[in-house]
Amino acid sequence: MNKKRLVVIGGGAAGFFCAVNAARMNPLLEVIIVEKSSRLLSKVKISGGGRCNVTHSCFSMAEMIKKYPRGSNFLKKAFHHFFTVDTIEWFAQRGVALKAEADGRMFPVSDTSQTIIDCLIKEANNYGVKILMNREVKEIASVHEQWHIGFADAKFLQADFICVATGGYPKSSQFHWLKKLGHSISEPVPSLFTFNMPGNAITALMGVAVENVQVKITGSKLSSTGPLLITHWGLSGPAILKLSAWAAIELAAGNWQFQILVNWLAAFNENTLREKLQALRFEIATQKIINRNPFALPQRLWEYCMQQCGINENLRWADLPAKEQNKLVKILCAQEFEVKGKTTYKEEFVTAGGIALNEIDPNSMQSKIVPHLFFAGEVLDVDGITGGFNFQNAWTTGWIAAKAISSL
Repeated sequence: MNKKRLVVIGGGAAGFFCAVNAARMNPLLEVIIVEKSSRLLSKVKISGGGRCNVTHSCFSMAEMIKKYPRGSNFLKKAFHHFFTVDTIEWFAQRGVALKAEADGRMFPVSDTSQTIIDCLIKEANNYGVKILMNREVKEIASVHEQWHIGFADAKFLQADFICVATGGYPKSSQFHWLKKLGHSISEPVPSLFTFNMPGNAITALMGVAVENVQVKITGSKLSSTGPLLITHWGLSGPAILKLSAWAAIELAAGNWQFQILVNWLAAFNENTLREKLQALRFEIATQKIINRNPFALPQRLWEYCMQQCGINENLRWADLPAKEQNKLVKILCAQEFEVKGKTTYKEEFVTAGGIALNEIDPNSMQSKIVPHLFFAGEVLDVDGITGGFNFQNAWTTGWIAAKAISSL
């Protein structure tokens, strides 16, 4: 009996997960991964600071889909097939235990991404998945119900099924070989980036982290709350990264030039903070404002706020003038910053945009336009915030594609 052949384009998380599961589910399937570079699973290797943030300990689909700025309705259907609990179980069955941290991120107990890489490569070896490196796909065409895959070195492969798991492309022109098949592309733009504020005085506080900050984009309803980190180029940390994901399309349209309002005390608004300051004038009246920071802000940030308001370092709480008090309220609850550009956030970079989701069946990951063509991972117009959500999309879509292909 002639074996049917699946070629998976892309040796990342989604590609590997599709390949190893398809080979396991259907022993009569010949599975080949083609990777354009000389490295496999490179994003798995460096993600989470080299620990690999495999998934998130969220077990409610309704809550989980809120973590995806694009693709949430698509994943709402897909997660019914393979969800976070399935990811945890899949790795556990192969001897890889995962642990949840306080913020919900899940890592291998070993605390090294190599554990995940070794697991996937062992699985590929166990089920005879072939891996071809340094093979950049230039064209795919359907010829007499067979796929013809052309490479940059003029070599080619034939296949019965293709799963495209190339990851995100930063430019829409790079999707040309998929557009030729009739697929449309949601314009790719960067997501998960930090905010650059060149020359701003706040950058002198690089290294200072604040636990709970609210950041709003001026003139929009977009805002985010969470930890924030001041860097030598501007602002970073989960609050900024989340906001960059939700605002990715709008910020790209404005060439990453915009204003933000930072509330350093997310538990307060301007009115409640004004009341609190009034009370402090009596409660700690004789103490110097600069020495007595009642909000548990990092001392360097507190002193910076004093300087921004022009508050003398010898001033006591009882003597705080109304004008300076109003300035302090504004600085603490709504400090305005000019953002001029972005910086890719380490290994967490993600591209928003990709293959339009209305052209893909979420129950099989098969193209609705071309039979026997499947997609998985970030090449789709799906992206999540930081915290293991993008990997969960890779595992889910890779597994669904594998299941569908293995049964054809």
